[in-house]
Amino acid sequence: MKRVLILGATSNISHYLIPKLLRQDVFLTLFARHGRQRLTELVSDSKVHVMNGDWNNINDLQRAMKDQDIVFMATSQFVQANKNVVAVMKSNHVNRLITISELGIEDEVTGAFGEWNKKMMGDNRNLVKAADVIKNSGLNYTLMRLAWLYNQDGNEEYETIPTGQAFLDTQLTRQAAAKFIADVVDNPEKASYQSVGVAEPNTKWVKPSFY
Repeated sequence: MKRVLILGATSNISHYLIPKLLRQDVFLTLFARHGRQRLTELVSDSKVHVMNGDWNNINDLQRAMKDQDIVFMATSQFVQANKNVVAVMKSNHVNRLITISELGIEDEVTGAFGEWNKKMMGDNRNLVKAADVIKNSGLNYTLMRLAWLYNQDGNEEYETIPTGQAFLDTQLTRQAAAKFIADVVDNPEKASYQSVGVAEPNTKWVKPSFY
């Protein structure tokens, strides 16, 4: 049984991810501010440990990280938080990290969609620095650069866009993002040591359909 730690277990994507992982042979540690108050329906599940924690608190991270096999971090937008997670993973000999970054950190979004995306995102230099912490960590990471997110039950279609390839598709459901993460947990060699774009196929437009 794999032991999987979700940092940011109350995030929108974690909402869809947790049920998928519970159908796999895993034991989940769900870590969030006020996690035990916000995830009450999971507190009594025998395959789950729910804990309150702050990933800016090294002691909280140390308690959560012990004996884990895989870590999913719901956002990697913050330089110091990334440094904290990387340091605690290394001190606990946990090597596999899956995390979410932002579209455009590698200047990969081209054409009219690229121009629209730049206007919407603004200055992304801190996001680039935060992503570099993960890329230079020495951990076995999967850094997800997600297209613009929306919800649509039943739509779990995704494709991956490697580093260096133009990112043209505009959108992705949170359900599909959760499926990609669950697929990586199921097969940890998938997207190993990679930054990957994740998007819904056949959405190569000027902007997402919901804008």
